Amino acid sequence: MSNFTVVLIVPTGVGAAIGGYAGDALPIARSVATISDRLITHPNVLNGAQLYWSLDNTYYVEGYGLDRFAAGKWGLNPVRQNKIGLLLDQAIEPELRLRHIQVADATRATLGLSLTDYVVTDAPLEVELRVAESGTSWGTIGNPGSLLRAAEKLIYQGGAEAIAVVARFPDDEDSIELQNYRQGAGVDCLAGAEAVISHLIVRNFRIPAAHAPALKPLAVDPQVSPRAAAEELGYTFLPCVLVGLSRAPQFVTHTELFTPNIIRGNEVNVAIVPYTACGGSAMMSFANSTTEIIAVTNNFTQIDVPPEPLGIKVTKVNSYLEALGVLVARKAGIDPQVFHPDLSSLRSL
Repeated sequence: MSNFTVVLIVPTGVGAAIGGYAGDALPIARSVATISDRLITHPNVLNGAQLYWSLDNTYYVEGYGLDRFAAGKWGLNPVRQNKIGLLLDQAIEPELRLRHIQVADATRATLGLSLTDYVVTDAPLEVELRVAESGTSWGTIGNPGSLLRAAEKLIYQGGAEAIAVVARFPDDEDSIELQNYRQGAGVDCLAGAEAVISHLIVRNFRIPAAHAPALKPLAVDPQVSPRAAAEELGYTFLPCVLVGLSRAPQFVTHTELFTPNIIRGNEVNVAIVPYTACGGSAMMSFANSTTEIIAVTNNFTQIDVPPEPLGIKVTKVNSYLEALGVLVARKAGIDPQVFHPDLSSLRSL
């Protein structure tokens, strides 16, 4: 019997009610992982700043790589451990840089992770943040060439098999967007720019990558929502990124897709996504395959892209608890329709 494989997606920077904050989709991932033989998800779901949870059957896949996987262009090759290269933005102040280096050393000594020596970019990355009229977040990098040169040095001189980026992000403690986010009622303004950074590295070097922003610690706020509270701890968001990348699967090209142990997009049984966020590249690919799509209505987002106008067939559920029930039935080989009391008789075609 083949592995029961599930993909869990909560798009980045769209203000998802669940999964739009600091690792608050982790309980969902942990629950889905107990039902699945293999769970494939992305850093936005698993990253909780200094909080994380290692799951043996869960694969940490950057968003661009996940899109390529869903389209059948790339496969996933599970690994026991990656050697991680730490890439630091030149714009990070000396003391804040030292804090991040100490975090990296701590993960080596405490968790046994494998890291190369770090690299500092040859110019500030100049990250700028934007919030669209729709309420979603995005951003730009002023010096993408500097980012790619540093990654290339880590890979070809340091032997890095995955890249953890720490870029200096703008401090804007008084912004309305940040205040709303800390109170659990807004969009993650950093997420869109973070996606740009990781996408650049994955697209150019085809290795796992993820990002942790460098920011000054915020003043204590007694009104911080539990969903955002993980980002209130300490000086850095780096630990979860290093843990995730340490076992992130390597990407393989189309020519390698049929070698043993490679996970392919056409092996995904179920993909789970917020109901109003069905327009992403991965979901469009899964919609044209045999993968069942479960759309969760109570995970509200700032975008309005339901499946029906796109012609995407979904199993619509009210909550992730209901989605878990569908997964249990599917793994057992049971049609979820039989649980409805008004089950109708068969009709002639």
